[in-house]
Amino acid sequence: MSDTDTTGLAEAGVTGLRTPIVAVLGHVDHGKTTLLDEIRGSAVQEGEAGAITQHIGATAVPLDTIGEMAGNLVDPADFDLPGLLFIDTPGHHSFSTLRSRGGALADIAILVVDVNDGFQPQTLEALDILQRTQTPFVVAANKVDTVPGWNPHGRVPIQQSIDAQSDRAEKDLNDRLYEIIGELSDNGFSADMYWRVQDFRSNIGVVPVSAVTGEGLPDLLTVMMGLSQRYLKEDMSVDVTGPGAGTVLEVKEERGFGTTVDIVLYDGTVRAEDTIVVGGKNEPIVTDVRALLQPQPLAEIRTQKQFEKVDSVSAATGIKIAAPDIDDAMAGAPVRVVRNRSVDAVIEKVEAELSQIDVETAENGVVVKADTLGSLEAIANALQEAEVPIVRAEVGDVAPRDVAVASTADEQPHEAILAFNVDVLDDAERQATDSGVRLFADDVIYQLVEEYEEFVTGIEEAQQEQVLDKIARPCRYQILQDHTFRQSNPAVVGVEVLAGTLKRNSHVVKWEGGETTRVGQLKSLQDEGEDIDEARAGDRVAASIDGPTVGRQIEEGDELWAELPEKHAKILEQEVNDELPADEREALSMYLEKQRNRDPFWGK
Repeated sequence: MSDTDTTGLAEAGVTGLRTPIVAVLGHVDHGKTTLLDEIRGSAVQEGEAGAITQHIGATAVPLDTIGEMAGNLVDPADFDLPGLLFIDTPGHHSFSTLRSRGGALADIAILVVDVNDGFQPQTLEALDILQRTQTPFVVAANKVDTVPGWNPHGRVPIQQSIDAQSDRAEKDLNDRLYEIIGELSDNGFSADMYWRVQDFRSNIGVVPVSAVTGEGLPDLLTVMMGLSQRYLKEDMSVDVTGPGAGTVLEVKEERGFGTTVDIVLYDGTVRAEDTIVVGGKNEPIVTDVRALLQPQPLAEIRTQKQFEKVDSVSAATGIKIAAPDIDDAMAGAPVRVVRNRSVDAVIEKVEAELSQIDVETAENGVVVKADTLGSLEAIANALQEAEVPIVRAEVGDVAPRDVAVASTADEQPHEAILAFNVDVLDDAERQATDSGVRLFADDVIYQLVEEYEEFVTGIEEAQQEQVLDKIARPCRYQILQDHTFRQSNPAVVGVEVLAGTLKRNSHVVKWEGGETTRVGQLKSLQDEGEDIDEARAGDRVAASIDGPTVGRQIEEGDELWAELPEKHAKILEQEVNDELPADEREALSMYLEKQRNRDPFWGK
C-alpha cells in the first residue's frame, strides 16, 4: 500500500503490523555510523533502489531485502513484520530523544562495542539508558577485521569467516569477545555468543561483526529480525490509518517552507491538512499541516536539498512536516494528529506526556540547557546521580536570562550553566564573563558533568585552603637539649616538630595535670638564619617565644603544643580532617583526646 492509498481507508480503521524501529548506540568512534552506512549500502546493492526508502532521520529496509542480505540465515516466508526501520541519528543522547508515551520510542537497539577498546564511558551510559527504558538489545562486537592476522571474507555469516581464520586469529578474537561478555556480566547482564543464547529475554546476544567488511552483517540482521518477530510482533500491531502519533527529532528552517519539524511517526497516519498538536517550549502548539515532505529514495537527509510532497504517511516512518507557528516546538516533544477528536483532549495527552519528562528542580542549583527533551532528561539523571541540584532546566540555546538566573545563586558552585549540544548566544557569553558565571559546554554528557565536578572540586579545595590559613593548626613539638640561645625577652630555643604544622604567632601551651597552661606566643621561626612562616614534622628550627623564661616556665626537653581554640578544633575534625597530612591528624587526635579526658564534649 502506498502512502497516498491510505487516505480513503482512514475512517474504517485498518489494523496492520508496523516496522520495528531500531536505534544504534555506543561509544564515540566505535563504529555506529559506519555500521549504519554498511547496512544502507548493502541494502542498495541487494534490493531495488526504489524499495529501500530513505526517510527523515531513518532508513527503512524491507523484509525481502533483508532476506537477500542475510542469505540462507533468513527466509522471508517465516516473518510477518515488514522489515526494519534504522534510525540515522546514532548516539545515546538521540536515543533518549526518541520517546513514545514516556518511554523509549525505539523498539529494539544495537549496542556497538569496539572489540579492541571494550567498554568505555559512553558504552556504560548507553547501557544505563537501555536498562532504564527496558529496551531489548543485542551487542554488535565491531571491528573484528582489526584482529591481528585477520583474513577478511566479505559480507558472509561470521561463523563461516571465523572458521576460515588461523587458530591464532580465532583465539585472539574469542579472548576479546569474552572480555566484552565479562564486562556485560559486571554490569548486571547475562550474555553469550548469539548462537548459544536460548532465551533472548534473559540473555544478551553478542554478534561479532565488521562494519567495514560486512562480515557478521547477515547474522546481525537475522538476530534483529528474529527478535522483533518473536518478542515485538504484538507491540507492532497498530491502526495504520488512525490519528498519527510521533516524536519530534529536530526543528529547523527549510528554504521555501519556513520552520519545519522532522518527526518519527510510530503510530497511525498523518495527512496533509491534518490539525496537529506539538509539544512547545511554553505550551502545546496547535497548528495545521501545510506540507508533508520526504527525501527522494536513498537520498541522505543531511545532503538532500529537494523534497517530494506526499499526501499522507503511515507508521513507522520519518517525515518532515511544514506548518505555521512551530518555531517553539521542542526536539523530543510529542506530536499528535487531532482528526476526529477534540483539540482539548489531544492537548491534554501531549501535556501528560511532557509532564513525564519534567526535570525535578530545587530552590538553588545550576542552570541546564540542552538541545532536546531527551538529552535534558539524560543530563538531569546524570546530575542527580552526582548529587548536583538544578534550579532551571530548559531546551534551547543559552540566553542572557539564563545567565541572570545563574548569577543570583547563593553559592559559588551554583553560579554555573551546563550547556549540552546547544549554542551560547554572544550577548549571553559577554554577560556571563561580566557577572562571573561559569559556562560549561559539551556534546558528551559524562564529559559535561565531569568538567563541572572538577570546577566544584577546585572551589572546595580553595575554600579549604582559606579555612586552613585562617585557623590554628595542631602541632606537637619539643625543646631540644643544649639548644637555648636566649633565656627570655623573648626566649630563643631550638625545637623539633614531632607532628603537625608549627606556625608563627601561634599560642604555646604545656599540658600539666590534665590541663593546658599557656606559656607564651611563638613570635618567629628561623631555619639556618632565614625567617620562615611555618615548620613541618621532622623539621628542626629556632623558635622565638615571647613570655616564658627557660628554666622557669619552660625547660629543655619539654613537650609543647600549639594551642587550639575549641571552635578551631571542631572545624579541623569535622570539616577539613581529610585535607590534613597524616601527622597533623595524629597531633589533632592526641590534642582532642587530652581535652576530652577532662570534658568528653569538648570540640563536638
